[in-house]
Amino acid sequence: MTRRQWVLLFCLFLLSLPAVTTRIYSSDEIQYFAYLRSLWFDRDLSFENEYRYFYDRGIAQSEGFHETFLERQTEAGRRVNFGTIGCAILWAPFYAAGDILARVTGMPADGFSKPYIAAVAYGSAVYGFAAIVFAMLSAERLGLAPFGAALAVWFGTPLLFYMYVAPPFSHACSAFAVALFMWTWLKVRASWSIQGAFALGAAGALMAMIREQDLFFVAGPAADFVLTGFRLQASGFRLAAGAAGVLGFAAAYIPQAIVYVRLNGHLGPSRLVTRKMSWHAPHALQVMFSPEHGYFVWTPLALIAIAGLVWLAVATNQSDRRVAGCMLLVIALQVYVGGSVESWTVAGAFGQRRFIALTAFLVIGLAALMQARAGFRLRKRATTVVVALAVYWNLALIAEFATGLMDRQRLEPAKNAYDAFITVPRLAPSLAYRYLFERSSFYRGPRSESRGRSETRGPSS
Repeated sequence: MTRRQWVLLFCLFLLSLPAVTTRIYSSDEIQYFAYLRSLWFDRDLSFENEYRYFYDRGIAQSEGFHETFLERQTEAGRRVNFGTIGCAILWAPFYAAGDILARVTGMPADGFSKPYIAAVAYGSAVYGFAAIVFAMLSAERLGLAPFGAALAVWFGTPLLFYMYVAPPFSHACSAFAVALFMWTWLKVRASWSIQGAFALGAAGALMAMIREQDLFFVAGPAADFVLTGFRLQASGFRLAAGAAGVLGFAAAYIPQAIVYVRLNGHLGPSRLVTRKMSWHAPHALQVMFSPEHGYFVWTPLALIAIAGLVWLAVATNQSDRRVAGCMLLVIALQVYVGGSVESWTVAGAFGQRRFIALTAFLVIGLAALMQARAGFRLRKRATTVVVALAVYWNLALIAEFATGLMDRQRLEPAKNAYDAFITVPRLAPSLAYRYLFERSSFYRGPRSESRGRSETRGPSS
């Protein structure tokens, strides 16, 4: 990428910051935020007061919230939390800035007031943008030109929604951690040094501390190491590199291990989470192709980008083919995990949000596809049109979701397509004005409650 492109990208992000919604409203957001507030102010993992704060103020009034989070207890006698500590770790620098701002301006320095909520929201937006940056750096390591692909993935996938409309979810942080992990992998794989393997293991632990299912991303570099590292190194050295990777993961994962034991009474997530898994993945096809909930229906750009990874896996040099093959393996594992969760529909959420972690993979795949079309004018124009339509579909669905034009429990493809191409363009000027100057108007009435029903009885992964 040229310097001008980098400057343009950063300027675009800075100009987009006013679009960040500084608000917490759903059970998942409250769970992740509760970790940070509890550790920062109370120095404990007792979330009673955090949950009570949001419930008493009518923020967490969704169905099942009181029973799940203010009545149930873990085996260790604490309130249930299906989240993990990783987001709290990443948000901490921003939260510290919010704490300073609250004390300087005289706002309540209680961990709940606007500076603290805003800090977490802007932090997620920053990490979502950082995911795009690391994805581009990774694509460049593979000899790709990623600028156009990065913009398309940024605006054409649910990452946009979880950066600006609902940033206190874990997904922007998840996209960042996976992108950082992938960049580290591509940097380390040239030599598989002991130091590099340790760093890769630590980056893998960060992923798993944000969302447990992101641990499966480790399978890609592990397969690559088996296929390449064993040929590059003497037996003793490769064993040391492998051990360094495991040690790096274990050392960085210590905070989450401590949290599990203190919160759940055992080393691992809540049994309320694990019991919701059917490990034969009965919903694997549905999670990708269902007309109401499928990933490719909500986010058709993902199908295009994965096709680019397939091309990269069959039409390039041996090293890039191996990398692309390992990426496709990881995507298949994410489909397997997503199809194993009973709550695979993520009803009430925008899109198949569990796949936002694939952001960096989509940037690489789309960049590869755009490079493959070079020299073919008709193919280039057709690809541009298809990508542009996929990006617009995501933007239109966000508008429909925010205004209540769509059923938030599922897509209705025919109706949503009509609204996307007929209703949304007609309403676009007024929607833009409301979002910039009267954003609270989107949260009035029963619609806002439906958005707060996100998996109050199950895992937040």
